[in-house]
Amino acid sequence: MSTISNNSLKSSLLQLECHFTWTLLKQDVDLDELEETIEDQVKFFITSNIRNYNLLSYVCHLKNSNEEALKNLQIAEEEIKKNHPDEIARRSLVTWGNYAWIYYHMKRYEEAQTYVSKVKDSCKELSSTAQRKIQLPDICAEQGWAFLKFGRKYYERAKNCFENALKNEPNNPEFNTGYAIAMYRLENFFYSQCEDRSLSLELLKHAVELNPKDTFTMALLALRLQDVERVDEGEQYIEEAMQKTPDFPHFLRYAAMFYRRKGDVDKALEILKNALRVTPKSSFLHHQVGICYRIKLFQLKKTTRYPPQEQVEELIRLAIFHFKTAIDKKTKFFHACVDLANMYVQGKRYEEAEEAFQKAFQINILSNDDKQQLYYHYGNFQRFHMKLESEAIRYYREGLKIEEDSYARSKCSNALNELLGWRIQRGLGDATDFGTLGLIHNLNGEKQEAIECYEKAVELHPDNEEYLSALCELRLSLSS
Repeated sequence: MSTISNNSLKSSLLQLECHFTWTLLKQDVDLDELEETIEDQVKFFITSNIRNYNLLSYVCHLKNSNEEALKNLQIAEEEIKKNHPDEIARRSLVTWGNYAWIYYHMKRYEEAQTYVSKVKDSCKELSSTAQRKIQLPDICAEQGWAFLKFGRKYYERAKNCFENALKNEPNNPEFNTGYAIAMYRLENFFYSQCEDRSLSLELLKHAVELNPKDTFTMALLALRLQDVERVDEGEQYIEEAMQKTPDFPHFLRYAAMFYRRKGDVDKALEILKNALRVTPKSSFLHHQVGICYRIKLFQLKKTTRYPPQEQVEELIRLAIFHFKTAIDKKTKFFHACVDLANMYVQGKRYEEAEEAFQKAFQINILSNDDKQQLYYHYGNFQRFHMKLESEAIRYYREGLKIEEDSYARSKCSNALNELLGWRIQRGLGDATDFGTLGLIHNLNGEKQEAIECYEKAVELHPDNEEYLSALCELRLSLSS
């Protein structure tokens, strides 16, 4: 193929609306876990399998399985013919776009060009303007669902996609569901900045009204009602959904979360075990089971003065088993890694705890909030169990240095304040301790206290540029 025609083909490919042009980056997800999630949804969701097979084809490509990717696109085509025989061209645009890109990557350029032409011709028929890039509400929604699957970095973009789709079809049940889920997840992620959760509450309620068979969304609505202390109302939705889909694992996982948060851990465990019978490989479910056993352990220790050692050890064993199983099935499962490490600590298995923490540090898709949590928990491990105060200070400080407000960052700040205060009272404070205390005071807006700490740090380490610079900036801010 000539360079000119190859460049022309690549230019045409970039005009397509499909997974290959939506900037879905493989480094942002665990591909094996995402593939398993999509396959589960294909198995249990009766509708919307076209978009699942389209996304599955893209995931297969990212895993260097282009032949498998083509098979999934063939199934997507069959689904379109079966479910939308009168709208084949319109419903196939994303599928054909994916075909074109996969054939291009396989260096089968003629076939790639064929699918580019199919998209181009269909767009001419569907639109008054002769453009290859067309913004149909179905395509906007499919893009939104793909963004939701690729994790928290993409939630804002998912919300925007569903908003665009709803402009054309405001009462479309699927679009309303996608928009509600995007808002629900955004509110959860930006918890500290989002005190008012009524927006997703109303959106979820509207989505359930439009599609009362959707028990997954019903469970999210119940959880949001629980968040705003309307627990009884939330439980009514859970009970209604349980009658409709008693064996649907994607509903059951959130039903179990509802009862765990309510304090009924035994009921949560019962539901989770039922869900595991249907999807025994689910890392999410194993993690939730581990959390339930951890709660039972802490309850036993809190309510019993001398808890039976056998019971303590058994609960630790069960929690470790399920956290470990979750990580075995999803290697980048950050929260399960940290929970496993902390459970090893409970069992005084410190070498294994260290190993689990190091696995968490190696995960390459951590958000700033995740990193802050990891620094906080690892700092605690160093402080309380390894008895290494200097290491604890180092990791708490790393969490504090990440400039994003979060619950974990405030925990790092409080832990540092307490630990440094003790060290200074005992006469053990060095330049680093005073410098770190200055940083905390500065972040809290306590500028005079910060200046005093940095002055002490400079006194102990006169040539340190970081302390001198911070001191200079603080004095200038007070004088201006």
